[in-house]
Amino acid sequence: MPPIRIMIVDDAIVVRKALTDALSHDPDIEVAGTASNGRLALAKLASFHPDVILLDIEMPEMNGLETIPEIRKILPKTPIIMFSTLSESGAAATLDALALGATDYLAKPSNSDMHATSESVTRDLIPKIKALCRFPSRIQSSQPEIAAPGAAVPPPAIRPRPISARSAQLKIIAIGVSTGGPEALAKLLPAIPAQFPLPIVIAQHMPPIFTSLLANRLSTKCALPVREGKMGDHLDPGTIWIAPGDHHMIVHQESGRMILHTNQGPRENFCRPSVDVLFRSVAEVCGPAALGIILTGMGQDGFLGCEALHAAGAPILVQDEATSVVWGMPGFVARAGLAEKILPLDQIGREINRRVAAQAGAAIRN
Repeated sequence: MPPIRIMIVDDAIVVRKALTDALSHDPDIEVAGTASNGRLALAKLASFHPDVILLDIEMPEMNGLETIPEIRKILPKTPIIMFSTLSESGAAATLDALALGATDYLAKPSNSDMHATSESVTRDLIPKIKALCRFPSRIQSSQPEIAAPGAAVPPPAIRPRPISARSAQLKIIAIGVSTGGPEALAKLLPAIPAQFPLPIVIAQHMPPIFTSLLANRLSTKCALPVREGKMGDHLDPGTIWIAPGDHHMIVHQESGRMILHTNQGPRENFCRPSVDVLFRSVAEVCGPAALGIILTGMGQDGFLGCEALHAAGAPILVQDEATSVVWGMPGFVARAGLAEKILPLDQIGREINRRVAAQAGAAIRN
């Protein structure tokens, strides 16, 4: 297999050199070329033929946000990974970039600490590049998020779980998502109507600040309010909660009501918030009255949580490979036979509504 060709677009020469040096240590990756701003990058696209573009946001002449739509006119499917500063303005710009067509993002490399940059490239950037390019699993298995050493890999055959003849009345919808999540949620959640009778809880892999901004943005698109979860929030029907960045979110039951707890316990699957942590709590509190949904994402977070939901008798839906940015998280669940249905993203909202409507109709008939 030929190496993955990378184009680096950043106005800082020290960052371009640090990234080139760090990426060049991997034999599966080749730096095809660099550019110092968006205008130069567009002029070089045809000669570089990149498989992945690494794009800074703040650059002179033509910044990253201005460059994305122009790249998409030429290369509509090529993955674009943004470099983001972990600040409120950086988070807002990153969410803008994802809405414009960027694929994923990473914290901006340091232009002073080359050792830290090299470690970040090896630990975070290279696994993302390989996952987005759908490299074979033998290569992706080097990622810490994909599988711990010795972990069982689900068989390649997809064996959907048989649909039970009678299921419990749903009490909660739980969603796990990672790479490609903000745009997947922006397409899924507006399909949920006002007066929806259940709470929805979401674990999206994101750092602090990002999750509160994401909740605010989704609220403007959805019929339901979207909030960043906080300790002690009551899970009222018709509200969507997103786990806060760098915190696990857990569902508890107290005095007959479901409430949220948050904590900074150990990371699971290198993630905090973790889908596994959220899903295990939902399985414990709601059992078969939960509906679990796994959307696009790199790694296998959510797999063990889905096992807990499955063991409790809860149905699970996963996004299909064709509409996923990365079919890591949903793929693990599907290949293990835990998914009741494997659906395109645009059908998942309809499936949720169908189940809830059928449930309401059954309640009226009874």
